[in-house]
Amino acid sequence: MAVLKVIEVLSNSEKSWEDATAKAVKQASKSVKNIRSVYVQDQSAIVKDGEVTEYRVNLKLTFEVK
Repeated sequence: MAVLKVIEVLSNSEKSWEDATAKAVKQASKSVKNIRSVYVQDQSAIVKDGEVTEYRVNLKLTFEVK
């Protein structure tokens, strides 16, 4: 039986929500091993002068505890 843990991670990107998600997983994997899945809980964006300038995601990362 595997024991899994869920942590909440926030990330941002100037490109897209997908890029923000990929950046979060890449950064988290430097210290959290055995990441199994990611659930995008919330998405938001910053708008300046009528243009989206930053994409933000709130994620839940699930990983196996060894």
